[in-house]
This record gives sequence, C-alpha cells and structure tokens, in this order.
Amino acid sequence: MEPKSTIHSGEKLWKCGDYENGFNYPSELEIHQQIHTEERPFICPKCGKGFAQSSTLLIHQRGHTGERPFTCCVCGKGFSCSSNPMRHQQIHTDKKPFKCPDCRKCYKSSGELMRHQRVHTDVRPFRCFQCGTGFRQSSQLTIHQQVHTGARPFICSMCGKGFTQSSHLQKHQRVHSAERPFICFVCGKRFTRSSTLMSHQRVHKQLQ
Repeated sequence: MEPKSTIHSGEKLWKCGDYENGFNYPSELEIHQQIHTEERPFICPKCGKGFAQSSTLLIHQRGHTGERPFTCCVCGKGFSCSSNPMRHQQIHTDKKPFKCPDCRKCYKSSGELMRHQRVHTDVRPFRCFQCGTGFRQSSQLTIHQQVHTGARPFICSMCGKGFTQSSHLQKHQRVHSAERPFICFVCGKRFTRSSTLMSHQRVHKQLQ
C-alpha cells in the first residue's frame, strides 16, 4: 500500500514509463495505462462503443437518454458533462481569452478558435467517404453528404417541398408568406432574396 506521506508531500510514486508525471494511487495508474493498451472494458449496451473509464461511459450514455443534469446558471441550458457549463458560460460574458496567433482575432472557446484556424491552414479534417471532398467543419460535411443520399430533411409545411438546408427552406417559405425582407435603399422596392436585391441594385448603378 502507498505510504500516506506521499499525498501530503506531493510526491507521486506510481509512475508510467510513457508519461513523465506520476499518480497518487495505483488505480489512477491503471486507468491511465489503458490509453497505451487501447483497452476499452466499459461497453455501452445501447450502441456497443467501448470506453476506458466508467465515468466516460456514463457521459456517453446521456447522449442516448438525452439526460442533461448540468445546467447553465444564466440561461438554464443543460449539459451531459460537468465541465461543459463552465465553457458555455463564456458565451454570456464579453471575455474572449482564445487568440489566433496568425490574425490576433479572439474567441470565447478553444473550439471556436480551432475551427477558425482552419481558415489559415486550410486543414479539412472532415472527409466525405464517397467522393473524398474535405470540409473544415462536420456540419458542412453533413450538408454535403445529402448530395449523395438525396436526403431533403427540411420540408415545407405549405407545399411539401424538401430542402437540404434549413436556410434554403426559410428562403422558400417567403414564396408562400409574401415576406420581402430585403429592401432597395434607392427606390424602396422589396425582395425575397438578397441575391435578387443585389441584381436589382445594378440597374440603379447603370442609370447613374
């Protein structure tokens, strides 16, 4: 058994040969070593995915159940992991501690910064398995894959027409509602789409 004095002295006797820091308890070392062995003894009964730690499995299972026990004290949004509300709460502040080293633009989260940096590096980690096209964000890949599958999950409630993106459905619905939110600042004429407004404004430029 580990001497109690190591806890108080800060000395960590349980060492991993591939990791320069030590551990206070042999159980911590055992969990850590699963990283090297790729052992995943904790299996999700729902989807069969394996995890190195039972706590990680618990967080994963909340994805199936929809459980969100950790909430933001500002807006009440729920999260499956206890660390997520702390990161989320930066949205409610003006703090942007994550700075891009290339253009000095600042972001509220490390995830936002990481996505932004792909603009500079042109890294496209999300690949379409059918055609090989790369994308900077997983959401862009999801939209692209609908080209291959033909899926149109966004359906107009008025006419039943389907669209690949919610923004396309929103534009289409203006046909039914007669909404024309884009206004020409020269003549006041209104349009359903910004692209139509831009084409119209060229007429005024030609007349000048």
